Order: sequence, then structure tokens, then C-alpha cells
Amino acid sequence: MNRILLFVPLAIFAVTLVYFGMGLRQDPSAIPSQMIDRPLPAFDLAGIADGDPGLSDTDLLGQVSLLNVFGSWCPPCAIEHPMLMQISRSGRVPIYGVDWRDEPGAGAAWLARHGNPYSRVGDDAQGRLAIDLGITGAPETFLVDADGRVRHHHVGIITEDVWRNTLLPMIEELERS
Repeated sequence: MNRILLFVPLAIFAVTLVYFGMGLRQDPSAIPSQMIDRPLPAFDLAGIADGDPGLSDTDLLGQVSLLNVFGSWCPPCAIEHPMLMQISRSGRVPIYGVDWRDEPGAGAAWLARHGNPYSRVGDDAQGRLAIDLGITGAPETFLVDADGRVRHHHVGIITEDVWRNTLLPMIEELERS
């Protein structure tokens, strides 16, 4: 009986090791989204500057599009921005922006300095839309189909690799269907 008790700590250690080993195989950037295959929540955001038209959920209807959440305060957003400019210049897909939790005028000034890749930009200063979308940080991007349903949620920076190997093939598939 005493010999069996000697192996209990070893068995617990082995089970713990297997558990953590399985966790290492998971992609830590893959955050499951509750929005996949659901319609965008209804929203109507003011523009980020006086006279700007703002952004609503109905603006994304009728074509495949990207909805990108950013902030002037966000260093990864600055890293991602040249890629968004490249996508915008290509004319491949419209990009809509949500300026999340920014000081008044900060987002507009940031886009004036760095260029504006967005067809329209809405001001989510209070973060209400971000809560509805399940945003955990910026940047985050949603691929939205022509019916306004979220088909993919990308957390983090859109790189050339993400664009070519993930988003663009999904856009092409959605446009074919």
C-alpha cells in the first residue's frame, strides 16, 4: 500500500505535464469570437470630426468589407496602418474604421497625419460598440459579408501574410458565393 502512495505525486506531475503540453500546442493569438456567423450589432456612430458622416451598420451592407477597430493611442495600430493603406489603395475591399476610446479629435488628427484608409470612420469614444463586438484590444478587424454577417475576426496586426493567406482568400470566397 505504501508503495502505491509513492507514485501518486509522480502521477499528478505526469497529468499536469500533459495538460500544459497540450496548452503549448494552442495558438495564443486565436481568441474565439462570439460574433462569427452573426450579424453585426446595430450601431450608428458619429463621425470623428465635425462634418464627417460617421458610420452605421447599414454602411457595410451590399458588399464584402472589413471593419477595423483602431485608436490613435495604439502602437500596434501604427504598425498595421501602412498595410491598411496598401489594401485601401488596391481597391480590393472597402475598409471601415471604428475609432475606439480616443480623445475628441485625436483620431481625426492621427488619420490626417498618417493617411486615411477608411471609407468611413465612426467614433466609439465610450466603447459601447467595442463591447457589443467583444473587442479585447486594438487593432482588431472583422470580415463582414454583403449581408452584414461577421465571417472572420482577426485579433492583432494585419500583416502582409495575414492579408494574402487569410483575409484575401476569404474575401474571394465570399464574393463567389
